[in-house]
Amino acid sequence: MATEKSFHMTPDEFRRHGHSVVDWIADYYTRIESLPVLSRAEPGQIRASLPSDPPMQGENFPAILADIEKLILPGITHWQSPNFYAYFPSNASGPAILGDLLSSGLGVQGMLWATSPACTELETHVLDWLVHMLDLPKKFLSTSSGGGVIQDTASSASLCALLAARERATNFASNARGCDGKLVAYTSSQAHSSLEKGAQIAGIGKNNLRCIEVDEFFAMRPEALARQIEQDRNVGLIPFFVCATIGTTSSNAIDPVPAIGRICRQYKLWLHVDAAMSGTAALCPEFRHIHAGLGEADSYCFNPHKWMFTNFDCDCVYVADRKALIQTLSVLPEYLRNKATETGAVIDYRDWQIPLGRRFRSLKLWFVIRHYGVQGLQHHIRRHVELAQNFRKWIEKDARFELAAPVPLNLVCFRHKGGDQMNQVIMDQLNRSGDLYLTHTRLNDRLTLRFCVGQTNTEVRHVERAWERILEEAEKLK
Repeated sequence: MATEKSFHMTPDEFRRHGHSVVDWIADYYTRIESLPVLSRAEPGQIRASLPSDPPMQGENFPAILADIEKLILPGITHWQSPNFYAYFPSNASGPAILGDLLSSGLGVQGMLWATSPACTELETHVLDWLVHMLDLPKKFLSTSSGGGVIQDTASSASLCALLAARERATNFASNARGCDGKLVAYTSSQAHSSLEKGAQIAGIGKNNLRCIEVDEFFAMRPEALARQIEQDRNVGLIPFFVCATIGTTSSNAIDPVPAIGRICRQYKLWLHVDAAMSGTAALCPEFRHIHAGLGEADSYCFNPHKWMFTNFDCDCVYVADRKALIQTLSVLPEYLRNKATETGAVIDYRDWQIPLGRRFRSLKLWFVIRHYGVQGLQHHIRRHVELAQNFRKWIEKDARFELAAPVPLNLVCFRHKGGDQMNQVIMDQLNRSGDLYLTHTRLNDRLTLRFCVGQTNTEVRHVERAWERILEEAEKLK
């Protein structure tokens, strides 16, 4: 009888091709500075370069890898380039990539403790490490009433917090009957758009999300929050949730969490603190002032995939009362019942998130912490802040430019004094050149350029060259 053909990649083939992929990635990082940071692909260009029909016969792996270079690379915006200053970074590192590779190889689905105990227990342990590393309130430890979990993004973290707050406010009745339109949530006008999406998904309705005005530094005004809460209570609405931001996307503004926390305690509102980008800075003791007032928070999140060299996706979210979150999100069909869960002695992280399934994300975070150590992570955070502060000083010394917002950490918001059109042209020319990548926002209704230093491999020479290029483009517009 003829041997049946197997279409699988054999272990030997995997080993050989795996070496080729790792070599390609290593080579990519050695040449990444030679590639235009922002992709120059036109809409539809990448799809037009792909075959219209899938292959009937399997192709050899070298041909597939060659097409990464030929077909895919032209459509890549290089987030790992040291000349990437746009948005907030989504940075990676060697240990994180290898941890993610190992996670993919194990192929764990960690929905329950029983489906892979190590997946759950390593995550719990690493999240407790981070409580100590960031000097977070002890109530967020798994050994207390709370605990931490890894979500995909801060958007999911805020949605879970919103849902738990909704159920606490309705004594867990809204899960059964739905919302009645009376619940009202609050955040600042500078908060991330995920709060609006979360309000829609959670059934609160975006019309019941109040965007509170900010001060001259773009931070939420506590007195305006208190005033709006009173107004809503007076007309029969039910305030239940506030999201404060530590490091807004537009300007890195830090909301006054202590004052906001006092208001939340007074009115018995759930306080969620979103520190997606800036929370990592608290690895350094000198930056921990950003977490002032966190003791009043019911939940908190930050993204290691933004500034802690852990590749996407990895958001760490903590709750002070895990029972509220679990009771909100837990659904236990018969096919998920098991002895370990029934003992009540284990964590089933499926009850801490929206989806049932979950990846072994803690491996890459564990690899990063063990490779760099706390001191190594602190070194790079301090260096990034120092580079951004140097850039701020150059802006302040040049009469053609001005700062558009304070610079507490590693984001510099600035603009040319020549007006919106000139700033738009400068940004467009820089981005088209491929030398660096900037994005913009609007502050006080004026177009503002954002320069974020947070990419893993950004060094002083990159920031100096970026400033030179900005000056060159400004000079052309005289």
